[in-house]
Amino acid sequence: MSSIMQYNGAAVITMAGKKCVGIASDRRYGIRNQTVGCDMQKTFKVNDRTLCGLTGLATDMQTLEQRFVFRSNMYRLREERDMSPNVFSNMVSTLLYEKRFGPYFCEPVICGLEGAEHKPYMCG
Repeated sequence: MSSIMQYNGAAVITMAGKKCVGIASDRRYGIRNQTVGCDMQKTFKVNDRTLCGLTGLATDMQTLEQRFVFRSNMYRLREERDMSPNVFSNMVSTLLYEKRFGPYFCEPVICGLEGAEHKPYMCG
């Protein structure tokens, strides 16, 4: 077997334009070369200006998505505003660093629009 990151397989790409961003992924869920389903969600909307895509081990992807949503909601309750893409990427970085000795086998890709001028932001 090769890397655990290739066990379920995934592809996520983000792109930026003038005052816009986009994110795309495949929807295949498989185990090595065998396809199990074609309706797996790998990208999700954090808020109106931030999007996130996850690749890697399927169980870790689902766990991280739940943790991202939880922490984003807690931030919204405390600060009474949504996370900017930069703040969200820092939160993701901190969350992944907390588990550095028993890591999540996941690679997040984040994109969004920063500030009132809608400056594109991408992070991997």
